[in-house]
Amino acid sequence: MSETFAGVAVVGSANLDLVVEVSRPPRVGETLLGRAGGRFPGGKGLNQAVAAARTGASTRFCGVVGADEAGAVLEAALTEAGVDAALRRSASAPTGVAHVLAFDDGDNSILVAAGANGELTPEDAVAGIAGAAVVLAQLEVPFAAVAAALVAARGAGARTILNAAPAHEAAVELLPEVDVLVVNETECAELGGVERLLGAGAGAVVLTEGAAGVTLHRPGRPGAHVAAFRIDAVDTTGAGDAFCGALAAGLAQGRDTEHALVRACAAGAIVARHRGATTPALTADALDALVAGR
Repeated sequence: MSETFAGVAVVGSANLDLVVEVSRPPRVGETLLGRAGGRFPGGKGLNQAVAAARTGASTRFCGVVGADEAGAVLEAALTEAGVDAALRRSASAPTGVAHVLAFDDGDNSILVAAGANGELTPEDAVAGIAGAAVVLAQLEVPFAAVAAALVAARGAGARTILNAAPAHEAAVELLPEVDVLVVNETECAELGGVERLLGAGAGAVVLTEGAAGVTLHRPGRPGAHVAAFRIDAVDTTGAGDAFCGALAAGLAQGRDTEHALVRACAAGAIVARHRGATTPALTADALDALVAGR
């Protein structure tokens, strides 16, 4: 992929997800037997990069994995999805791992051991975004790397999206560099609410509201709501990440924000129908069909 690729650059985490299906969380001191399990590529950054590529955008992923079998699995998953995997292999830390409890109602609980994700540097991030039209980041990797990516992206004229997950107060400092901030209701509350986030400099705040859909908030304008697609959810683990990746793809493809949000909601719905944080069922054609059938 050339320096002039003008697509989506994703700066973020890559984990191997270890998923177990259970009816409820275990109690303290309890051993609970699950019904099924599996290993899946994951991490917010990887999931979002895969979604951006599968929904039609030229995509590069910038991250760090270990020099181990899990890192090779993640690199192969990115390549298979059509992502330019700008991965650095750490000689001192293992690939990140996420332990996912997938519940019967489609919700989940996740425990992450960050591993090599914690070694992403500002230099890695700045090199990884070169030539991007849209830069997408989250907060599962070192804050300094995210900040460097957003500042460099703005300086190069790229659009910036920050998915402030997990929520961290320091994220507010970055908002003057952020065109679109994506947060769920819990993250928004932890960061002080929509008005504070807009006042701190975010160009727009996209509030994701689960089954209710999303609302786009912009300074001086009424909120614009986009309803969710009605589905029978199997696993919501990667739905939010698919949303972010498809949103970035839509903006890189020149779509207006409202249209890109509709497609992003559709991407989240497609992923939630399947087990695992990513699925080959998410394609540009599937997205077009779901949106057209609304």
